[in-house]
Amino acid sequence: MFVVKYKNLFFLLSAVLIAGSAWSFLNYGLKLGADFTGGSILEVSYQGSRPEADTMREALNKLNLGPIAVQLAGEQDVIIRSKTLTEAEHLMMLKSLPFSGAIDQSPPTEKRFSSIGPTIGRELARRGILAIILVVILIILFIAFAFRKVSRPVSSWKYGIVALIALLHDLIIPVGVFSYLGVARGFEADALFLTGLLTILGLSVHDTIVVFDRIRENLKKHVGLDFAETVGRSLSETFSRSINTSLTIILVLVVLFIYGAAATRDFSLLMATGVLVGTYSSIFIASPLLVVWQKFSSRVK
Repeated sequence: MFVVKYKNLFFLLSAVLIAGSAWSFLNYGLKLGADFTGGSILEVSYQGSRPEADTMREALNKLNLGPIAVQLAGEQDVIIRSKTLTEAEHLMMLKSLPFSGAIDQSPPTEKRFSSIGPTIGRELARRGILAIILVVILIILFIAFAFRKVSRPVSSWKYGIVALIALLHDLIIPVGVFSYLGVARGFEADALFLTGLLTILGLSVHDTIVVFDRIRENLKKHVGLDFAETVGRSLSETFSRSINTSLTIILVLVVLFIYGAAATRDFSLLMATGVLVGTYSSIFIASPLLVVWQKFSSRVK
């Protein structure tokens, strides 16, 4: 199949994407939200016409409460992020918000208010990183166990290592994209972002295992003259399934991004990016890497 034949082109594309993502992360970093750094989130809703974000930001800056982020959500809502506020500061912020621009001006209605201390935020960040590491380790162990009876021409543990490389590929690129979005449009990574990354890992490894399992079955049936041809045929047999499944998920996520609530818009974009990158790595990176590793091992011997 063309995937194996032109594998170097796909490797080059991934290398460019990873390099760009790494550059973005190293230069911009990942802007952490209140879930991880600590802080307060106030969401209000206007009944009449909503004031401009700059107008609200100007009114709130007079309170001297430190940096304040104002984000418009939907048609009538506003999400305000700031340092951890006391109850008195919370009420003062609420009273300082400008009224609607309607003729019968009315104050905004509070929809939610939550505060997270910096200690709790750091603990959530630590647990989130540990969760990702644990998930990756368990995935590698599972793949190594599932393919334990496949030792020729590629050892079972190599399937696990290749899956790990694909997973790192699928994590680095979305993180790099959202590092840039943090600067471009003020995106902040929160608990939902972490949930998205973990979900991406699960979806990505699912696609990879489907292809690997077909390779295992074809090896048992002695399909193909050599390992490269076996991998190529296995990819051909699973290509349509992987692409169609991923396209279905991406279409749903695109609709959610366009018409869904503002609170889930970034999550939809993250998932769409992750599914796209994960499908690409499962087909064009993981399996061709097995071929490269097998050829390298044969030369060394």
